[in-house]
Amino acid sequence: QVQLAESGGGLVQAGNSLRLSCAASGHTFSPYVMGWFRHPPGKEREFVAAITWGGGSPTYADSVKGRFIISRDNAKSMTYLQMNSLKFDDTAVYYCAARGGSRVSTALGSYEYWGQGTQVTVSS
Repeated sequence: QVQLAESGGGLVQAGNSLRLSCAASGHTFSPYVMGWFRHPPGKEREFVAAITWGGGSPTYADSVKGRFIISRDNAKSMTYLQMNSLKFDDTAVYYCAARGGSRVSTALGSYEYWGQGTQVTVSS
């Protein structure tokens, strides 16, 4: 079992930056792929970014490519999402998620563990 807890959300003006953090606890010895997803109001939950255990193969949704950066610090069991040049459409509840193995996936159903989410609101 892995427990995940997000933090760092809040209200920010468009064009500014925000960094989300995800703390993992529990059985974190095995390699896990870490992902970030978001649930915009009135829409379905969608993939944002993912990264392998070794920090390679960072994968991004087209909508955030070039603006968001995913990173992780395994020694601290932390995963981060640096969000730059935020837009109104980035407003959502952001979730971190974990899946076993070494392959990055953009599919929600392939992630076994989820955090409770953190709200990000971008004002225009």
